[in-house]
Amino acid sequence: MFRTSIPGAVLVAAAAVLGSSAAFAHITLQDKQAPVGSSYKAVLRVPHGCSGSATVALRVRIPSGFIDVKPMPKPGWKLDVVRGKYQTPVTAHGTQLTEGVTEVDWSGGNLPDAFYDEFVVTGFIGDEASAGQTMYFPVVQECEKGVSRWIEVPRDGTQVNDESGEPAPALKLLPKR
Repeated sequence: MFRTSIPGAVLVAAAAVLGSSAAFAHITLQDKQAPVGSSYKAVLRVPHGCSGSATVALRVRIPSGFIDVKPMPKPGWKLDVVRGKYQTPVTAHGTQLTEGVTEVDWSGGNLPDAFYDEFVVTGFIGDEASAGQTMYFPVVQECEKGVSRWIEVPRDGTQVNDESGEPAPALKLLPKR
């Protein structure tokens, strides 16, 4: 006779959910919420390569409204920063900015598929950003064999399918403190 308790069944169900989500892991932000008008450390978590192949480059497009960006160098990786004009001027600490970092690229490294790593940029969420909206950090992950484009952003209220799509890492904006 097989007997199961309610707590045991809950643990089994939780393990199944956690196990299935690992199969669909994608690049995400460590902290998924931040207030408008504040500093933010975007920690991009890279849990795997491309279909078993090692990651050799990561390119992050900086979202509009995320300013004063400074990337963290990684030993063994080349770091490039692309600067350009912002789509619209942004105010930070009472100063209006019209240009800054628009993309951060790490390349030349080697992150085997069996390992996990984090890539970091810090910046400031401009005062013009709106609480309740979401800021997206599209990422292109290049591997020895293949590319994953974590760039999907919802359009017109539709949802990006986390399991089958390649959603961009998302940051929910909270009210200014």
